[in-house]
Amino acid sequence: MMTDPIVVAEGLHKSFGDTQALRGLDLRVMRGTVCGVLGPNGAGKTTAVRILATLSDPDAGPARIAGYDVVREAGEVRERIALAGQHAAVDEKLTGRGNLRMFGRLSHLSRREAHRRADELLERFSLVDAADRQVSGYSGGMRRRLDLITSLILRPEVLFLDEPTTGLDPRSRGEIWDSVRELVADGTTVLLTTQYLDEADQLADDIAVVDHGRVITTGAPDELKATIGDRLDVELEDPAALQRAAAVLKALARSEPTTTDTDRVSVALPGGSFRLADIVRELDRAGVAAADVRLRRPTLDEVFLRLTDRKELV
Repeated sequence: MMTDPIVVAEGLHKSFGDTQALRGLDLRVMRGTVCGVLGPNGAGKTTAVRILATLSDPDAGPARIAGYDVVREAGEVRERIALAGQHAAVDEKLTGRGNLRMFGRLSHLSRREAHRRADELLERFSLVDAADRQVSGYSGGMRRRLDLITSLILRPEVLFLDEPTTGLDPRSRGEIWDSVRELVADGTTVLLTTQYLDEADQLADDIAVVDHGRVITTGAPDELKATIGDRLDVELEDPAALQRAAAVLKALARSEPTTTDTDRVSVALPGGSFRLADIVRELDRAGVAAADVRLRRPTLDEVFLRLTDRKELV
């Protein structure tokens, strides 16, 4: 895998009237990877993606795709990118094969090449059995997969995926995830926006968290989780002991615990090792009977909320 950045943004600024959507956003995406871009509502994530996909111009700051400037060399950029949104943009009156052939011709492929490429993609993404059925009879997941592969007609170097699995059932989501992994294995770089943090956790090599128009942190999912440390979860036999348990955990971790239910308390642990036996012993000394005590890595949701101090994604 090549390790040079294929997507680069440096100090992007963009305003809409008095609203500053981007305030110096920096982003670097390495070739052949999946970069998950996450952010709360109004953070600037969508604006940044639109600029990178040549759908909007920045007020200031350069951005490049495969070395080409997204403003001055937009035509060159568009030849190297593709965009798949959260709503399937396929013709329901055509068959799956017909859709792919149509997109091939619209992409200036010869008739023969458009047919060959359609057959190749249908085979690659396991849609051969449904290829000659009208898309109106496809499930939501099949339509989304077809929409995804139509964006691959010209083998893009960079694929922008905007919430590709919104509204899909777990099986269909898994099929889309498998398709994305196959694309990256072939060398395509994917810039993924998603409202599902477990999706970013599953797919992203790196994550960029955007807030207030800037990238506030980047890193692999495990690296971001490590920044807030492991968590200690305690389930109590008697809910009446909740306050005593919280006091014990606060003394051990030197941070404020949170209660997730009437009989559960959780706290982030500082660096260093904690033995479960020692924790149980301290709870016993305080007269707290624990039904379950466990250490776990934080979820990406917890990391996101800690970093942004907000509760909603774009």
